[in-house]
Amino acid sequence: MKGVPLAVLFFLCVPIFVGAQVKPSAAGRLGVSIIPQPEQLKWNPKSGTVLRLNGNSRILTEGRCPDSLATLWQQYARSIWKQKKCSTKANLFKSPDPIHLSTSAQMGAEGYSMEAGNGRLSIVAGDPDGMYYAFVTLQQILEQHPDGQLPAFQIIDRPRFSWRGMHLDVCRHFFTVDEIKRYLDLLARYKMNRFHWHLTEDQGWRLEVPALPRLTEVGAWRKETLVGRPVSLMRYDGIRYGGYYSRKDIQEVVRYAAERHIVVVPEIEMPGHALAALSAHPELSCMGGPFEPATHWGVFDDVFCAGKDTVFRFLETVLTEVVSLFPGEWVHIGGDECPKKRWEACPDCRNRMQEEGLADAHELQSYFIRRIEQFLGAKGRKLIGWDEILEGGLAPDATVMSWRGTEGGIAAARAGHDAVMSPGQPCYFDHYQAQPDSLEPLAICCFNSLSAVYDYEPIPHELNLTEALHILGAQGNVWTEYMPDFDQVTYMAMPRMPALAEVLWSPPQTRHYPGFLQRLKVESLWLDRRGYRYARHFFDQL
Repeated sequence: MKGVPLAVLFFLCVPIFVGAQVKPSAAGRLGVSIIPQPEQLKWNPKSGTVLRLNGNSRILTEGRCPDSLATLWQQYARSIWKQKKCSTKANLFKSPDPIHLSTSAQMGAEGYSMEAGNGRLSIVAGDPDGMYYAFVTLQQILEQHPDGQLPAFQIIDRPRFSWRGMHLDVCRHFFTVDEIKRYLDLLARYKMNRFHWHLTEDQGWRLEVPALPRLTEVGAWRKETLVGRPVSLMRYDGIRYGGYYSRKDIQEVVRYAAERHIVVVPEIEMPGHALAALSAHPELSCMGGPFEPATHWGVFDDVFCAGKDTVFRFLETVLTEVVSLFPGEWVHIGGDECPKKRWEACPDCRNRMQEEGLADAHELQSYFIRRIEQFLGAKGRKLIGWDEILEGGLAPDATVMSWRGTEGGIAAARAGHDAVMSPGQPCYFDHYQAQPDSLEPLAICCFNSLSAVYDYEPIPHELNLTEALHILGAQGNVWTEYMPDFDQVTYMAMPRMPALAEVLWSPPQTRHYPGFLQRLKVESLWLDRRGYRYARHFFDQL
């Protein structure tokens, strides 16, 4: 996150240096295990110990690095090393080597270099993001060398893509603020920098809007939830279900993410997937209701009416609240899976099409998205939406998130629009990660293996070099129809998240799937110690 002081980022990173330890023998012949793989890594264990770090290590800053980093190291690193008892050997040497921090624009956005030798550790970063990622890398190194004694090494590192994202749907199933923070901890560990927070849906409205209290009083709660898959004879659990995030909750999550250099991208669904909102405000529909939040999964015909100005005034109220809570550049407006059945039969929508000279309901959706984009633009925000926003004509400055394959991203890039690649295969982590059988928990469908995620190339081969510049990156999506608790979320996301993180951070020529599996084995010790549930199929491939 731009603008976070280096003092703050160091304060945040130091406490996680020793949160979990990996015995040096666990890394074995690998020397050191880092995920995602750095652009350049030279590790020389034969050099012997050339650097000693512990809680007494000093921070020396140069250039634009604030001197307060030295104080923070003394106050926090020393006490943490002592409290966590990282290693009894750590106190055998009383004069540990210093850490030198400096900045250089030559490292580029989010880039850094790190070198151990000559009795010091030198870190040069291109910006505050790069300095943060250097500390994240150092964290993984120190976990594998808890005595703080390191051989000579050199790292030069920078990300391949600027959008390295993970999504989480909290509408089908709701997760607490503490669970969201644990999810963000995973993103931060793997240098992911976008958290796409899906906050509204047919099954629940999760964002408090003080000016519209019925959204959470009514829209945040469904009377029951489907058991199993939607079939001809559906079964329900009969248990009222829901929850929402207060303004204070949102602010806490945004703050926590920013400290980890993660931008939160909120998603407010429109014009479809709006049944929870229409349950609170049926007058915003074409038919007038009554409605209730959906109790099963799917696509529903009742959506926001595109012919009523009251709908846009309502959405502007919601988005004004969103902009006040989320300082990031983007607001996601969904735009996907919007049936046109109600619009085609609605007098207000037909009048709107006639007044605006729109040929059909697809152009009416484009009108809807353009109008919302103008409002967000006036608020200094960019609109991003699923690839259906291409239908009927794309809003002038919109960014496309391509989920129905790669075609949406290709079309957007060729038209000069930025795009984020998130195709169902392999970027939907709600899909099975092993061949579906009785041993795998219920998932929505399909099969996205760990190796398929690791082999993914975000830039479609159909694009030329100029068009390819519009591909900002990619994102893994976690839809939670079949994830009733947070353990199931992490089971489905892990270890596919670090696989995608390496795709988005590391140069293609450095990636090697067998080597990744070996590093993942070392990483599993950290996951175990932190209590994350994850899929262990990769052990069978080692």
